[in-house]
Amino acid sequence: MTDSAVASDAPSTRTLRKAIAASAIGNATEWYDYGVYAATTTYLTQAFFPGHLGTVGTMLGFAVSFLLRPLGGFVWGPIGDRLGRKYVLALTILLISIATALIGVLPTHASIGVWAPILLIALRVVQGFSTGGEYGGAATFMAEYAPDKKRGRYGSFLEFGTMAGFASGTAIVLLLTLGLSESQMQEWGWRLPFLLALPLGIAGLYLRSQLDDPPLFTDIEDEVDDPGGITGQLRQTLAQYWRPILIMFGMVVALNVANYTLLAYQPEYLKSAIGLSETSASVVVLIGQVVMMALIPLFGMWSDKTGRKPMWRASLIGLFVFAVPMYWLMGQSIAWAIVGFVVLGVLYIPQLATISATFPAMFPTQVRYAGFAISYNVSTAAFGGTAPLVNDAVVANTGWSLFPAVYLMGACVIGGIALSFLKETAGLSIAGTDTPGAGPEAEPTTSRPRVDA
Repeated sequence: MTDSAVASDAPSTRTLRKAIAASAIGNATEWYDYGVYAATTTYLTQAFFPGHLGTVGTMLGFAVSFLLRPLGGFVWGPIGDRLGRKYVLALTILLISIATALIGVLPTHASIGVWAPILLIALRVVQGFSTGGEYGGAATFMAEYAPDKKRGRYGSFLEFGTMAGFASGTAIVLLLTLGLSESQMQEWGWRLPFLLALPLGIAGLYLRSQLDDPPLFTDIEDEVDDPGGITGQLRQTLAQYWRPILIMFGMVVALNVANYTLLAYQPEYLKSAIGLSETSASVVVLIGQVVMMALIPLFGMWSDKTGRKPMWRASLIGLFVFAVPMYWLMGQSIAWAIVGFVVLGVLYIPQLATISATFPAMFPTQVRYAGFAISYNVSTAAFGGTAPLVNDAVVANTGWSLFPAVYLMGACVIGGIALSFLKETAGLSIAGTDTPGAGPEAEPTTSRPRVDA
């Protein structure tokens, strides 16, 4: 089945906007958890990991959630390709929000001893397993609803949700820090931001329940042969689409080493390596996040005109060149820390803003969810989620404050190599059962009317 064979009606403007909201709020909930966890590192360490290696334990709690993300991708991805995107996404956002909220009611190490960190790790595992199906599904859902020639524009709102969630988590913790005494924050204040994840999840669940699966998915349901259930779907994805999986794996190494170094590890780095206070570190990161959030839709729209590859190439080269100078600059003062962080954040945005336009277009519809989820989550678990732990361990043991910059440079080299094998898909239809950009029909589509809301 080729692109031209797909003839479903385009979604209405109202439906498209609901799809954007439903996708973005799930991503915001996922990243709200990471933002809160990163911003409350000091309090989590005191509550669950007392001792001289406490920060490492807290970073391990951050990293361990990523160990389950590949399993989540292997499970949720094929289910989403066989049974539909909608129901998987409804379940994953509910699990993420519940796991995050339960952290806010956990007893501390002082109350129940070693069981406290064990329970924290267990909730991080649930969160990681659920996230393994959330992100790839949300990106796929958004890409399949978006107009072909504006996939960058609309897809960028998913990443706007990423930054909105992360920034909201940071901002709420900062406000609590300013409004409560240090003893109040240590005793109970740090719990409040985690509890707010539950209403976010409920709102996302409601929005997602109001939408049907994208027309691009329902169009092919009767055209695709059953590969042998969920396990057969998984085998087919791995056997037939290993090449885009590997390309995406390499690109995600660069994407997520930058992501988790700049966003998740940065507050702790600014405190431990540079000596900023809790409040000052949060202010630096929050300013950078707000600037990044404002630029995401602009870069998404820009990618529809220039293509995805030029955006990624400029980002990778820029981060490689400026990583060391900007990390050195961050060590000079809080003002220069803001400048350095904002510069690196802006250089990273061309990657972040185009995820939902780039990665789903690497796979045909019948394996899109699984291909994305497997490749993204395996790479993230191996390199992205471990970045804060690796950076913290090296900086703490060697005193080499520029190590995060060098680590980022190495990831950019890997991403650049993978990028050279990527096919440009800006403006192409992602409908049908052929890989976008792989056949003779690989040219910007005009055959499928879509709403340009």
